[in-house]
Amino acid sequence: MVFKNLKNIREDRDIKQKDIAKYLNVSQNTYSQYETGVISLTAEILIKLADYYNVTIDYLLDRTDKAD
Repeated sequence: MVFKNLKNIREDRDIKQKDIAKYLNVSQNTYSQYETGVISLTAEILIKLADYYNVTIDYLLDRTDKAD
């Protein structure tokens, strides 16, 4: 499953995949696969991303259009 908000928020903030991958301690390829839905997001990764972007997990999973 592709999560459009996950990619959009990164791009809107001009963050490169390699930079967020470094923050998450994963490879750039792994992070790319999170965005494209090839690899499922774990709870740990979702929490880190929500904290990093200061948004809800529901927003990252496209369950709402409201970031907060």
